This record gives sequence, structure tokens and C-alpha cells, in this order.
Amino acid sequence: MKSLPLDGFVFQEIKTQSITAEQIEEMKNLAGNYESLFSRRAKKYKSMGLKFQDLQEIDYKQLILSDYTFLKRPVIIINNDIYMGNDKKNITLVRERLVEV
Repeated sequence: MKSLPLDGFVFQEIKTQSITAEQIEEMKNLAGNYESLFSRRAKKYKSMGLKFQDLQEIDYKQLILSDYTFLKRPVIIINNDIYMGNDKKNITLVRERLVEV
């Protein structure tokens, strides 16, 4: 993340400023569903036994809104494209996209 040229972006620290229902809805519309926004790496995912539950879209939405750790981070929105997570492939895509913009 630190290597990306993110000047001019709006940053939201979701630990202190929770995401809103409107923001999660916008992200869902760009991503296609709530499940793709959901992080299975969150410690609570395992501790709550969510791995063994049949989660539906509404469950993913409610979990993300209830605890910021369930949101796959970072989320970067460039125009109408959304990039989620910090794996190398995703960061490379963001870097390439920023060159275009």
C-alpha cells in the first residue's frame, strides 16, 4: 500500500469512522455481492464459528456493518472499479490502474 501513489484519494479509517449502510451498498454494487467484500481472515470469523454456518448475502452485509474486521481491506475505488484486499496481484492491478488515471 505504501508504494502506491494515492495522492488525492479520500481515506477513511474504519476503526474510528464506521462504514455506513450506503457505503457498503455502493461497494456491493461495484463488487457484485457482499460475500466478495467479506474477509474470512478476520479472527472473529473463526471464533464465532462462521466457517461452519451457511451464510447468506444479508449475513455478510450485517457482519461487515457490525465489525470492521469483516471487511476485506483495503478497499480502493477508482472511478467505477473496486479493488479489495492487499494481495500482490490486487496491488499490481491498482498500480496499473493509477497509471491510467
